Amino acid sequence: MLIDTHAHINFNAFKDNADDIIRRTLAKDIWMINVGSQSTTSRRAIDLAEKYPEGVYAAVGLHPTHLFEMQVDESEVGVRFKSRKEDWDYDFYKRLAKNKKVVAIGEVGLDYHFIPENVDFKEARAKQKKVFMKALDLADELDLPVIIHSRDTHVEVAEILKSYLDAGRLKRRGVSHCFTGSREEAQKYLNLGFLISFTGIITFKPRPNQIAMQEKILEAVKNIPLKKCMVETDAPYLAPEPFRGKQNEPAYVEYVARKIAEIKNISFEEVAEATTNTAKQLFRF
Repeated sequence: MLIDTHAHINFNAFKDNADDIIRRTLAKDIWMINVGSQSTTSRRAIDLAEKYPEGVYAAVGLHPTHLFEMQVDESEVGVRFKSRKEDWDYDFYKRLAKNKKVVAIGEVGLDYHFIPENVDFKEARAKQKKVFMKALDLADELDLPVIIHSRDTHVEVAEILKSYLDAGRLKRRGVSHCFTGSREEAQKYLNLGFLISFTGIITFKPRPNQIAMQEKILEAVKNIPLKKCMVETDAPYLAPEPFRGKQNEPAYVEYVARKIAEIKNISFEEVAEATTNTAKQLFRF
């Protein structure tokens, strides 16, 4: 058994075949958490989860790129969309999060890579931090773990998380999803009791200008204790080899687990059992 701890079958990319993909994935004994990135996709994640008695769950949250209206284009990894500006509505997300199929708040966090040209960087940064902390407040209030998006902001995210933990909050902790940082950056989360989740990125054959970055990620995979790891697809994005460049789906999480087994020189079964147990403990299902 495997658990794809971060998928987006609730996105428009799957509007015509979401249930087909979910049924096909469940038939392979793979469960999933569909993660919201704004109000509409958060609600859709719950709608999908409620169709299935077991194996399909939801997380609700507001991704930092959806705080502004802008074009997000990362064609190399299959990410391309126009974000719709949304403000954080605490009461709205609280109502969603009280649904029994919701297992986490997320994805939420910090990402300064895409900032609209007409928005002051300092103001954008401050707005992202404010919304991130509001989401952490909700996770703390409802005793839910948090799914964190952090692109090159690990130091700032860790500082914010530590301030909550020092105040006796966020007892459920959470996970840094789609981790692409260094071994040292991963350790910041581990020291706070958070987990690390890997995607198909770890399977990529790096281009010449990406070798150093890929080596850094693989070094993190190698050294992070297995019991602190989870696996995910981030579908429809980041399809692993041999599907790179195609639409990703939860069934492909197997390739992420197999790569972790290869890097750590252990069996696939050991990775599957450990990551599944860790996910069940964190998300309580």
